Amino acid sequence: MRQLRLAKDAMDRDWAEPGLDIDVVAAHAGYSRYHFIRAFKAAYGETPGQYLTHRRIERAEEMLRSANLSVTEICNLVGFSSLGTFSASFKTWTGLTPSAYRAKHVGQGAALIPGCYAMLWAGGFRHRSTAAEDRNSGEAR
Repeated sequence: MRQLRLAKDAMDRDWAEPGLDIDVVAAHAGYSRYHFIRAFKAAYGETPGQYLTHRRIERAEEMLRSANLSVTEICNLVGFSSLGTFSASFKTWTGLTPSAYRAKHVGQGAALIPGCYAMLWAGGFRHRSTAAEDRNSGEAR
């Protein structure tokens, strides 16, 4: 059970990583892929893939309610690589498309967070070093 909790913690921590898949999580737990899926479902009532999808959809719901970002930006920030898969999964989980969900829930809480702040908070902006920074020894910083 300890290994399953470690794997679940890894999914909770790294849910936004698009490269996070069942093989990576199973290896983290020290199980084979298929044994891990069976053990996880027996312990938590859903497969690891379902659990990870639900985590990502929950984060997307939060962003749709609170951030001024496009559906495509949110799709990428929560770890989906395909907008179609994201929209279909979102509708299956919530009963609404992402756009309909936003229209229904926006304005019921605090003001929307500007997209630039939401992207920065969610790690959407990546630091890119310039060639001059690469050559700098760091003494001038």
